[in-house]
Amino acid sequence: MTRVSGRLAGKVALVTGGGTGIGRALALAFAREGAKVAVAGRRAEKLEETLREMEAHGSEGLAVRCDVANARDAERAVQETANRFGMMNVLVNSAGVLHVSTIEAMSEDEWDRLMAINLKGPFLMCRAALRAFRKVGGGTIVNIGSVLGLIGMKDRAAYCASKGGLTLLTKAIALDHAHERVRANCICPSIVETELVAGLFASSEGGQALKKARIDSIPLGRMGRPQDVAEMAVFLASEESSWLTGTAIPLDGGLSSY
Repeated sequence: MTRVSGRLAGKVALVTGGGTGIGRALALAFAREGAKVAVAGRRAEKLEETLREMEAHGSEGLAVRCDVANARDAERAVQETANRFGMMNVLVNSAGVLHVSTIEAMSEDEWDRLMAINLKGPFLMCRAALRAFRKVGGGTIVNIGSVLGLIGMKDRAAYCASKGGLTLLTKAIALDHAHERVRANCICPSIVETELVAGLFASSEGGQALKKARIDSIPLGRMGRPQDVAEMAVFLASEESSWLTGTAIPLDGGLSSY
């Protein structure tokens, strides 16, 4: 049974990185609110897990294998989504990677990989999505950036550069395509409890002390949760935010207020 009511009723969304972490939470929240959702990523088994959970709650979904840094894959993911559901009017770019290092400690290959996924990927996905949006008279882009696209941090040089680029790419897209009724906004979380972040902190006493120090730096006193990001994305994809575009929203527990 397909759900027909909710804040995102009538929306067809493609969510990259939809198999794990923030992307998975986004897909489930969108489905809960009545959207039809395609989840895209490189790991088929993870995508299928998300799809099964959406369908268990009565939502219609699609899993699409996709390397966001590959133009053909990006175009195919959008086309498969539109073909499956008859249209597509929401894109959420959630796929991303993290690298911890200074520029001296980072290889050129590592730099290229991070930029390909974090910045080239959203460029390719947005470019492909615009064609689908035009067929239905508009659409909405939600990019998952980072507070490190707004402020700097030690040992995150390449990551900051990629997310800073995504912040301004979002703003430029919003300006270039507002006349086509296309909105683009960027959510900029601070540290969020995901599998990716769990690997940053060892289970040792020192690792846990480092984790506590990071939490203590956040005014609201906790890390973000994938659901925090998902709820903001629901708002940005819904008609509730119909006059909001070109923004970079720091969803960071107050961290960037210092």
